[in-house]
Amino acid sequence: MKKTKTYMDELMENKEFREKFDKEYQNLYIGEKIAEIRRRANLTQDALAKRANTTKSAISRYENSDYKSYSMPLLNRIAKACKADLKIDFVPRRIKKVKV
Repeated sequence: MKKTKTYMDELMENKEFREKFDKEYQNLYIGEKIAEIRRRANLTQDALAKRANTTKSAISRYENSDYKSYSMPLLNRIAKACKADLKIDFVPRRIKKVKV
């Protein structure tokens, strides 16, 4: 049985759209993960900011999906303050299979 393509499937076939989508998804994902580890550590933004030696507004920016200028030193301090490990992963790009 052939799977029906959704509109999103069609959009993702466009390389430019897929690259922009992936970038925006990464930003959303990072912000959500920061908020999640902060909540799991039972910390407010203010408490996390104090532990990470930064400001509450910086934590708020980092949790916002529109933010795009994350710094490794602050991400490391946030992870440490939340008793978490920061993990960066390299994932192979999707390779389009060619039928022979």
